[in-house]
Amino acid sequence: MKSNKIHIFKNLVIAIAVTLFFSCKNNFDEVQKVGVLQNQPVGEAENIDLKYTEYEDDSVKLLANLLSPKMLDYSNRNFSFSEFPEGIELIVYGEDNKQTKIFADYAIIYNDTDIIDLRDNVIIATHENDTLLTDQLYYNEKLEWVFTNEPFTYGPLHGNGFDSDKDFKNFQMLEMGGEFEIDN
Repeated sequence: MKSNKIHIFKNLVIAIAVTLFFSCKNNFDEVQKVGVLQNQPVGEAENIDLKYTEYEDDSVKLLANLLSPKMLDYSNRNFSFSEFPEGIELIVYGEDNKQTKIFADYAIIYNDTDIIDLRDNVIIATHENDTLLTDQLYYNEKLEWVFTNEPFTYGPLHGNGFDSDKDFKNFQMLEMGGEFEIDN
């Protein structure tokens, strides 16, 4: 009688296992599709013209204007970002509406860290007619700090890597060269 119960129990376990095995479908293709959807942007925009403003003393002050042919929104990612695959033009307005223009062939704005990564033919033209050229430049919006480890040219100066405040008043070069004029 005991062996009969064991035999019935074995058959029951085998029947449940077989049922479970054949009732499961191969959903690998569907799982792959979900992964692809998560890697796609949640939104796309063309001909971007974003204006960053600040409300001050009953008036609105224009701080910056971002222009781009295309923006991809990846806010569906754990580390969300906006990508500008066709480049950007950013006009930053300072005191007395003095303009600094920033150009790059490619850009990414990381939402969680407030870091902007500018790449390929990065040009910064200040209102004082100073021009910085490099292949990659980072801007930390919170700290208002600019930095790179790539080769750069800034007026008569050139080098590999620098960091600076946004106004280039506290400018430090890692490796430098260029023409310098020394007062006697």
